[in-house]
Amino acid sequence: MMEDIIIEPMTEEFILWRCLHSGPLSRDTIDQWPSESQIPWERYRQRNTPLLLKLTQTYGACAILARDQDRIVGTLRFYPRAVCDMEGDGLCLQQDNPSGPVDDCATHEFPTLEQIEDKTLVIHCLMIGSSQQKENPYQRKGIGSRMVKALIQWAANHEWHHIEVDAFEDLPIIYEITGSAGHTFWEKLGFSIIDRYPHPHLQEPGPFVQMLEEQARSVGVSPEQAKDKIVMRFNLI
Repeated sequence: MMEDIIIEPMTEEFILWRCLHSGPLSRDTIDQWPSESQIPWERYRQRNTPLLLKLTQTYGACAILARDQDRIVGTLRFYPRAVCDMEGDGLCLQQDNPSGPVDDCATHEFPTLEQIEDKTLVIHCLMIGSSQQKENPYQRKGIGSRMVKALIQWAANHEWHHIEVDAFEDLPIIYEITGSAGHTFWEKLGFSIIDRYPHPHLQEPGPFVQMLEEQARSVGVSPEQAKDKIVMRFNLI
């Protein structure tokens, strides 16, 4: 039953150091991966775990989790803009730098909330179940909205001023590949569009851009608009 899903901030007790691409994760399964996998899981575990632990200790949390008994079925990762500015785009936990963190990222000195002038949180990704599996019983059940509402409440309680997120047109392929929701999802939760411009990574031809343009045409969205990055903000003050 979806009403039994627990929505809570990630704590030091269980650090979700990888994403849900292969499905829900638990304490028993998070450190298990196929031996033939080409992904350097052990290196990512050694890099990500201390980084997420430090962020949690410094700011109180860096993710909202959705839990079905002992399994994590949804995650919403967020970071202070001050940290994002330090690390650039390199905070994807399942990629190498520059898209992912550098190996010694956990040794960097992060400012405390009191030292941060621009008290803005940036949502990095939102994932419910696994978008890459054929069956996803957790999708479109309101879990994502509940996680965002929990983040808004958490941020307000911890004296943050704004929450920002990058969005796109409402196309399934964007969520399936990037974990980014369409702008309508965020608008329903009180976010407003503050900027919009061509996404630099979507301007060159390629298989993904071609699929994106085809999906956009099929639902009556301009292919050029489909390649825009839409910046959205929720104001807490």
